[in-house]
Amino acid sequence: MSDTDAVAPEALAALVNASAAINGALGLNETLAAIARTATSVMKAEAASVIMLDEVRGKQVFCAATGDRAEQIIGMEYEEGVGISGDVLRTGRARIADDVSRDKTHYKEIDASSGFKTRSLIAAPLINKGRALGVVEVLNPLRSDKFGENDLALCKIFANLAAIAAANAQLYDRLERENCGLKNACRQPSQIIGDSPAIRVVKDLIARAARVNVTTLVLGETGTGKELVARMTHAHSDRADRPFIAINCAALPESLMESELFGYEAGAFTGAVHRKLGHFELAHGGTVFLDEISEVVPAVQAKLLRVLEAKEVTRLGGTRPVGCDVRIIAATNRNLAEEMQAGRFREDLFYRINVFPITVPPLRDRLEDVPLLSDHFVARSAADFKTSVPTISQGAMAALLQYDFPGNVRELRNILERACLLCCGTDDSGAPSRIESQHLTCNIAQTPPQGPVCESALAAYEKAMVVAALRENSWNQVKAAHTLGISRDNLRYRIKKYSITRPEA
Repeated sequence: MSDTDAVAPEALAALVNASAAINGALGLNETLAAIARTATSVMKAEAASVIMLDEVRGKQVFCAATGDRAEQIIGMEYEEGVGISGDVLRTGRARIADDVSRDKTHYKEIDASSGFKTRSLIAAPLINKGRALGVVEVLNPLRSDKFGENDLALCKIFANLAAIAAANAQLYDRLERENCGLKNACRQPSQIIGDSPAIRVVKDLIARAARVNVTTLVLGETGTGKELVARMTHAHSDRADRPFIAINCAALPESLMESELFGYEAGAFTGAVHRKLGHFELAHGGTVFLDEISEVVPAVQAKLLRVLEAKEVTRLGGTRPVGCDVRIIAATNRNLAEEMQAGRFREDLFYRINVFPITVPPLRDRLEDVPLLSDHFVARSAADFKTSVPTISQGAMAALLQYDFPGNVRELRNILERACLLCCGTDDSGAPSRIESQHLTCNIAQTPPQGPVCESALAAYEKAMVVAALRENSWNQVKAAHTLGISRDNLRYRIKKYSITRPEA
């Protein structure tokens, strides 16, 4: 005999109404609340609860409940394999506990904490596509002292309907969360421009960090491209198809920092009309990039440590921890050791984020990358301005290579964007535009070389000039040698000396 044959027509009609009520909900919290309400009604029980499995943290969590102790129960949690619900999750089979006081698997702390007296209960697993999502429990039948086999059959049918609705609600919440996160992450494909030894080391470290789920700290001066390093690490990891959310901690007001990072519940403060998910929940399964982490206030630093250690967040005004599977990449241009000594940064948080540091070199330490970077920024600016791509004269390139770029790559990009805007469209002959020294900012165009230059800087300068000449002449060595005013043999010697190779198309 099937479960349906054991169910009375009255109960089947109640199931139909319950299914409509459950499926009318959208979000996960609303759906689980509907499941608890309708379970109480369909099973003619004193109370009901929905216990969901938090796989990230290995916990069972009371997510919805009815009855006169519902408020005390919601949010309570215990280990994955504990209690009657843990037994049902493990076996995947519904069961009746006629007298819970004699049931060794019953988790008595729930009743003790809430003050609710559980006499008899049915627990049925919420299983969808072979995956256990949680358990629905109905407690204390109203019409008798204990539940019967017909009640068990009815509860199993109800749980099957509820499992589909819960799975759909989880999917709805995840898609909504990912949509918000992916909107934040939608940008041009991430790439690091350059082939200098210093940048090769950075690329190698990125590749190593991307292979494992390790917390990474990106160090470097302002404008060196720390966010780009974080984006590349995410893009080459197994989280690449999930959200990447970048947060500038220095730009968040102290009063809003906690609510933006961790979210808040309705009524948490004046103006909090609706629940809002924080950046960590929006990035679930993906990566959170905390730029300028040294600016995070001490109170929030403690909560960040909790995210790293327990993989959970608690919304502002909330009491229930929420599982949060995110990879954290932090960045700073400050000396965190000095910040710790000054008492502005937690020592335990520093050691937790400094698992795999990546230091991004300043542009002055990789001058040979300036020609490659310049070509990239000029082409991008020309596309933005809808003009032909200008070339960069030898004089302009020489001026760039003599500059120390205190603002690093960001400053170079701004300089070339301005130069591109000044030179494009000024020649009516139709000839390709050309960036000259006068198109650069005054502090670059008029600055002579500074004092004695170390051997490594001279080598970087010479290599950059050779690469620039080759690129300008489409890698024709005869023309490049003529541009530089040297012989072809002299050019070949420098190409071999600096291991210069033509990049692949």
